[in-house]
Amino acid sequence: METHFSNVEKIFTEISGVEKFSTKLPYVLVDNFPKLGLLTALRFLEWVSENPEGVISLPTGKTPEYFIKYTQFILENWNNKKGLEIRKKYGLEGLKKPVLSGLHFVQIDEFYPINPRQHNSFYNYVMRYYIEGFGLDKEKALLINPDEIPLVENKTYEEIFPDYIIDLSLRYREANNYLERLQQQSLLMIDDWCIKYEEKIRQKGGIGFFLGGIGPDGHIAFNTRGSDHHSTTRLTPTNFETQAVAAGDLGGIEISRSRLVITIGLGTITYNPDAAAIIFAAGEAKADIVKSSLESNPSNQYPATVLQRLKNSRFYLTKGAAVKLNDSVARYYSEGEWTHQKTERAVIDLCQKINKFGSKLKIEDLKADRYCKLIPGLSENTVQTVIDSVTAKINRGMEVHDKEVFYHTGPHHDDIMLGIMPYIIHQLRNGGSKFHFSVLTSGFTAVTNKFMISLLRDAKRFLSHDDIQMINYPDFFEEGYKFKWDKDVYHYLDAVAANDKREKKRGVCHRLVRGIVDIWSVKDEDKLRDTIDEISSALRNSYDGSKNPPKIQKLKGLVREFEEELVWAHYGVRVKHIHHLRLGFYKGDVFTENPEHNRDVAPILEQFRKIKPTQVSLAMDPEGSGPDTHYKVLQAIAAAIKEWGKEEDLSDLRIVGYRNVWFRFHPAEAEVIVPVSLNSLAVMDKSFSDCYLSQVKASFPSYQLDGKFSVLTQKIWVEQQKQIQTLLGKDFFYQNEHPFLRATHGLIYFREMNVEQFLSEARELEELTEGII
Repeated sequence: METHFSNVEKIFTEISGVEKFSTKLPYVLVDNFPKLGLLTALRFLEWVSENPEGVISLPTGKTPEYFIKYTQFILENWNNKKGLEIRKKYGLEGLKKPVLSGLHFVQIDEFYPINPRQHNSFYNYVMRYYIEGFGLDKEKALLINPDEIPLVENKTYEEIFPDYIIDLSLRYREANNYLERLQQQSLLMIDDWCIKYEEKIRQKGGIGFFLGGIGPDGHIAFNTRGSDHHSTTRLTPTNFETQAVAAGDLGGIEISRSRLVITIGLGTITYNPDAAAIIFAAGEAKADIVKSSLESNPSNQYPATVLQRLKNSRFYLTKGAAVKLNDSVARYYSEGEWTHQKTERAVIDLCQKINKFGSKLKIEDLKADRYCKLIPGLSENTVQTVIDSVTAKINRGMEVHDKEVFYHTGPHHDDIMLGIMPYIIHQLRNGGSKFHFSVLTSGFTAVTNKFMISLLRDAKRFLSHDDIQMINYPDFFEEGYKFKWDKDVYHYLDAVAANDKREKKRGVCHRLVRGIVDIWSVKDEDKLRDTIDEISSALRNSYDGSKNPPKIQKLKGLVREFEEELVWAHYGVRVKHIHHLRLGFYKGDVFTENPEHNRDVAPILEQFRKIKPTQVSLAMDPEGSGPDTHYKVLQAIAAAIKEWGKEEDLSDLRIVGYRNVWFRFHPAEAEVIVPVSLNSLAVMDKSFSDCYLSQVKASFPSYQLDGKFSVLTQKIWVEQQKQIQTLLGKDFFYQNEHPFLRATHGLIYFREMNVEQFLSEARELEELTEGII
C-alpha cells in the first residue's frame, strides 16, 4: 500500500527497519511502551505545529502515560540541550515551539452517570492532564460533563437515576410509574444532548487529530464490537470485555457492569477525511485484536477497521502488540540467523494449523508450509528434533532442585500462584531447599470498599461477643499486637480444614484488628471500636473507585498480605519467609510512578544481600501487557540484580520469567515446561478460593473470563497442554512410563535465563526512562 508518512513517522519507521506492510492500514513499530509514548508525543507536536488551531481528541486511561509525560517534557525542554537532541534525532529540528492553547479539544467519552469531580471520571482526567496539563483553552473545548447535561425539570441525575442505573428500554416502551416517566423524558433529553454534541464537532470540521487506544474486544472510544461504522455520539451500554477493563476505574465489575457510557461514534472519528487517526497499543495481550483489526476487511466485528476510510490513519505498536501480524511472523523467520527456536515454533504451529500430530507429519507437509520449508537441512528427522527438544523442556520441568535458595517475586498478591504454583509445590515437597516469597507492592487497589465494610462489620460483631480474646491481654495495645501474627494464619487454616466458615472469618478479623491497632495507634478497646466505626464510615462515604486515604490503603494492603501468607502456609512456609516490600512507587494513582533507587530498588537489593538466592522468579512483562505495575516491578528487580552483580559473582544465579493470566509464552520461547496434574489444578483453585478472600467474587476480572483468576489460569494451562499434545501426541501423556506425565492435564511455560540474558532484555527500558521522566 502507498503510505505517506510524516517526518517523525519516517524516522521511527527507518529505526524499526519495517518499511513494507501487508496490512490493511499502515503501522509504525517501536521496541517498548515508553518509546510508544515518545512516538505519539512527537507526532502530536508535529501535527500541532502544522495545525495550531486544529481539532484534537486524545485518550484517557493508562496507555497515554508516556504520551502525556513526553509531550510535557519536550515542550518544557524545547530549546535546551536535551530537547534539541530529541528534536534533531526525530525530525522536529527547526520547528517553532508549538502553542497548544489554540487547539480545540473534543472529549472522546465518559461514564454516565458519574460525578465529574471524581478522580475516576474521564472529565476529571481531561481537565487535569490535557486542559491544565497541556495548557489548552477550556473555552474552545467540547467536554462531557454529566452535571451540565440537562434533565427533566432541571433535576440532577441522582434524583432521576437514584441507583445510577438507566433502563434504555424506556426509549421504546411505555413508562410504568412517575419515576419512570421522569427517567424516560430525561433519557430522551440525554439523547438530544448527544445529537447536539455531534453537531458541534462537525461544525468544527470534525476531528483533525485523533489518538486512541484499543480495547481487548477491539473497541475504540466506547465503540464496542458490533458498533455501526456510521455511528455518532450516543448513550450506550458496553460489553463484558469493556466492563472488565473499566472495573479498575469504577471500583469493580459490579459497578461497571451496570454503568452506561456516552461516546463519540465511529462515524464521528472518520467524519473529517483528512484526519490523522492513530491507534496505539502495547504488549502481547493486545496482539490478537491488533492482528484482526489490521488484517481484516471493514467489519463491525472489528471497530478499528473503519479507519480504512482515512488516508492518514495509522497504528503505533510495540513489538509485542504486533507479534502476531503476518508481517511480524514473516520477519521473525526471515531476519537473522536460523535457530532451533524458529524450527520449534514453525513445527508446533504447523501441527495446530493442519490439526495433525507431530509423528504424523510428512516431509510434504513441511515443504508445503510457508515457514517450515525455510528450515535449514529440512528432512524426515526435522520433526523428531523438535519432539526431542520439547520433551527435554518437559523433563527439565520435572526436575527437583536440591539445596537451592528460591526467591519468588510477584508484582501483586496472587501473581506467583497464578504463574508457577505447581512448579513451586513440586520443589517445596523435596524439603532440601529454602524458599522465600516476596510481593513487591501493597495491592490495596484490588480490595473493594464493599469487601472491607463487610470485614469491619464482622470484626465489630466478634468484639461485641468477646470472640477476639487477644485484646484482653494486658499489653496487647502496647506491644502484644506485634506478636504471633503467624498464629492468625494457622487459626484460619485450621478453620479451612474443619470447613468452619465462622472461624475463618474470625481468623481474618484477628489480623484485621492487629492492623488497625498498628496503623491507627489504638490504645484501648473503646478506641478500637470507635476506629472501626470511623473506617467504616469513611468507606461508606467514598465513591466506588475512589483513592482511599493512606491509612485505609495500608489496611487493605494488610488484608492482601494475609491472603498471600495463607497460600504458602499450606506448604509449611513460615510467615517470616513471606516478604511484603510495599514499594513506594505504588500509590494508587492514575499513572504509577517509575521506580526510584533508594525507595524501590534498595529494599530488593537488601533482600538479595541477606537471603542470597540462587534462583529468582519474576513476572516477565517488559511491555506492560498486564497491569503497568508488572513492567515497573521488572525494572526495579533488574536494577537490584545489576547492583548486586557488582558485589557478588552471579554467574550461577538463574532467573525464572513467568507469565500468567495477562499474557502467555509460545512454547518455543520457553526453556522449561512444567507438567500440571489434576491434583495441582484442584489445589490451585481451592487455595485461591480459600485464601484470596477479597478476590473470590472477581470484582476485577480479566476480560477473558467472567470469573475467578484461578479458573482462567486452569483454562490457560489446559490449553497449553493441548498445544503440546498436537506435537507429541496423546499417547505421550497417557501411555507414558512416568506417572507424573500420565497424570498431566495442563502445562506451564516459563523462561529460564542467566543474569546477562535477563538484563539484556530489561536494560533498554531502564535506559529509555532514566533521567527523562
